[in-house]
Amino acid sequence: MCACAGTAAGAALPPVVSDQDLVMTRQTWGEARRDVSVEGKPLTIGGKVYASGIGTHAISMIPVDVPAAAAVLEGACGIDDEAKGGSVQFRVMDGSSVLWQSAVMKKGMPAEAFKVALPAGARKLYLMAHWVENSDNDHADWVDLAWKEGQRAAGDAPVRISAADFGIKPGEGKGAGKALRAAISAARKAGGSRPVVIELPKGEYHFDREEALEMSFHVSNHDQPEIHPVGVPMVDLQNVTLKGNGSVFVFHGRMMPFLVMDSSGVKVEGIGIDYARPFYSEGRIVKNEGGSTELSLDRKLFPYEVKNGRFEAIYDDGSRSGIQTAMAFQKDTLHIAPDTSDISWNGRCEQLENGNVRMEWDTQARGLKPGDTLVLRNWGRPHPAMVIYRASDTVLNDVPFHCSQGMALLAQRCENVTIHGGGCVIRPGSERVYTASADATHFSNTKGLIKVEGALYEGMMDDAINVHSTCLSIKEIVSPNTIKCRYMHYQAVGFEVFLPGENLCFISGRTLENGSTAKVKSVRKLNTNELLVTLEGDLPAGVKAGDAVENADYYPSVVFNGNTIRNNRARGSLFTTPKKVVVENNLFDHSSGSAILLAGDAQGWYESGRCMDVVIRNNRFLHNLTSRYQFTEGIIAIYPEVKDLANQKEYYHHNVLIEGNEFVTQNVPLVFAISTKDLVFRDNKVTYDDKYRSWNTKPFILRRCADVLIEGNKVNRPAWTIDSCKLEMTPASAVTVKP
Repeated sequence: MCACAGTAAGAALPPVVSDQDLVMTRQTWGEARRDVSVEGKPLTIGGKVYASGIGTHAISMIPVDVPAAAAVLEGACGIDDEAKGGSVQFRVMDGSSVLWQSAVMKKGMPAEAFKVALPAGARKLYLMAHWVENSDNDHADWVDLAWKEGQRAAGDAPVRISAADFGIKPGEGKGAGKALRAAISAARKAGGSRPVVIELPKGEYHFDREEALEMSFHVSNHDQPEIHPVGVPMVDLQNVTLKGNGSVFVFHGRMMPFLVMDSSGVKVEGIGIDYARPFYSEGRIVKNEGGSTELSLDRKLFPYEVKNGRFEAIYDDGSRSGIQTAMAFQKDTLHIAPDTSDISWNGRCEQLENGNVRMEWDTQARGLKPGDTLVLRNWGRPHPAMVIYRASDTVLNDVPFHCSQGMALLAQRCENVTIHGGGCVIRPGSERVYTASADATHFSNTKGLIKVEGALYEGMMDDAINVHSTCLSIKEIVSPNTIKCRYMHYQAVGFEVFLPGENLCFISGRTLENGSTAKVKSVRKLNTNELLVTLEGDLPAGVKAGDAVENADYYPSVVFNGNTIRNNRARGSLFTTPKKVVVENNLFDHSSGSAILLAGDAQGWYESGRCMDVVIRNNRFLHNLTSRYQFTEGIIAIYPEVKDLANQKEYYHHNVLIEGNEFVTQNVPLVFAISTKDLVFRDNKVTYDDKYRSWNTKPFILRRCADVLIEGNKVNRPAWTIDSCKLEMTPASAVTVKP
């Protein structure tokens, strides 16, 4: 057995930092390493060599499990002598507060010792090294870590907690964050087997970035800032409900409003989430003629400056961003203007004396009119509005997201998420037109059941729901049982895709065919982008560099029922999972791209998980696909990205039933499918009209498909035949069309 950090001779308690904790560690450079520095040298602080510890590089955060018998964590920390400089502040945190922090440590200083009494109810701690001046040479060492046994202070909080008792009051300006975190700490002490409710009176509560709890971890499909300032950390909790009674939480600055992490049984009820300064600016077209456009903006809500002829949005923290693209919403309906898609623009502007902005932008040529609204976008995704991470049995009841700086809800490596009501909703009383800056809900590497019912999703800049696995590219076969894997998209890195004991599924990089599975023996996180994965047995035959691998234990089933999706960019919904997916009783109303996409790839986002059982039933599709985006070739698009489709032997998606739906649509493809077997389109009602531009194409486009059945549909045009299908790499014998 190795000499593990934090293991004293003869001690019964486990190491403070396990090998699994190292895989889950976030740090800005290099590998978090056991018993050596980040450069692999002996741990040395202030001239003293330490035999045990963890060498990291700030910013870093190590999550550790707290043994039930532990009462104290002790150790020391400092800058490793190998560094050329550096300035770091070390912190020991529980899920809602900083329990201890060091002085600002610099090279040559002796290690600073600490002894931290563990709060009642704490099951996780977070060891964080934070740079002070910059992140250069911040070789941060934790040494002589050890748990000490003893009796922790008992929790005395009641089962029902009034947040007002901790000083949180509605409508009193910024400052609710610190008080609410104190209430959350009390709930942790009281929680466990018995449910605890934190209740707030209905009102508007304001949270400031300066009071947020700074944490560091990777978030899938987003920018990777070193710090996530968290407004409401629902972290390390069991059976705790935060009940807002219809309140709205307003957040000031670039920050992550909510985090549910390392928890089970957390519920959030009756709380709307908004930002004081929306991430994107909105401008109403006053006039557009002569090749230019004049916009009126609410400068109080959307602060900006025209500087050197360029538009710059100004945020609460003083940061700025320009315009990279725009979305156009129609005046009366709030539909995305047809045939506009993403309007790329970064031209010159002029501030007018009347307070408006004139832009060298011919929006009239795109069919836009005075009164229409332009959402002025950039490509940044700093923080989701809520993250669910390493959590189980999370429930959101009536939680509307009014705005987000990235996705509204991002769930990763979690199990069982339930959403009732809420959604992404334009805040009542506002004249805004957009809600989420990206997806409304996004699920990456989750398992169990995802259930979303009775929600409203409107004005998002991407899907209402996106469910997928994240696969990694195999870059090198290191040995018969070891592979080096790489995260391939810069916004989807670092989070733990595989852990020891979990099963992997291998994917052909060329044909996307799923291969054999294997069990993980160990994982070593070499850096943010690369893992060294060792299997319990040898690699399956035929696996090679260029193939991909996904976690076969983290596939969710999905129920998406009774929701309304309207007036959004791109796609209405996206599903990529082999577990059962049921999409029923929803209204897809002017989702401007495809209403439903079944995807899968190992070449772009590396979002995988082929579909094996999908039911699309009793939905109403009202004028979708009025613009075109990536992968939106049909109202229902089945679009895996396959590099070598001609040599694919197995089909990627299977068993897709589209039944009993109603389509009201212009002439666009109803179904576009690639590499799909057992596809049924049955008993649907289709009403064509001329409200939007026709694509002049066939209703079914089938590329390398098999066992397709189209029957029993009611159409207000001539009955369909095999000629109603555009067949590519699909023989006519593979398709049956009946009245």
